[in-house]
Amino acid sequence: MESLKEAVRFLRKNQTKAEGVFWQAVRNRQLNGKKITRQFAIIFNYENSRRFFIADFICFEHKVVIEIDGKIHLKQKDYDEMRSHIINVLGYRVIRFKNEDVIDNIEKVKKELMDFLEGPPVCFSPSLGKRGPG
Repeated sequence: MESLKEAVRFLRKNQTKAEGVFWQAVRNRQLNGKKITRQFAIIFNYENSRRFFIADFICFEHKVVIEIDGKIHLKQKDYDEMRSHIINVLGYRVIRFKNEDVIDNIEKVKKELMDFLEGPPVCFSPSLGKRGPG
């Protein structure tokens, strides 16, 4: 797990411009008192081995993963969809923002995020991998 800690540390020290703008806007409970954590490892088991994703940001109170996507994500849509699905199955909702939206209009991003945080929770049945009631 030391390599995981190192990866998280590296990502925190080498954040993108958009991640920096977002972090300055939400850190220290600036988003309506919501605690947002950055570069958090979400660990899960898949095919009998431990795997992980490092979420750009996470709000544990609302079980929401916040991703800030650069142009690379245009080329990896299938991967991002699979990743979001796994994160949903683990009980978290995922919201994505484009780098340019964060940089150009952080107030709009914050408003959209607050609306999302206050929205209904996602409920999945891990055995079925589908949305369940409630």
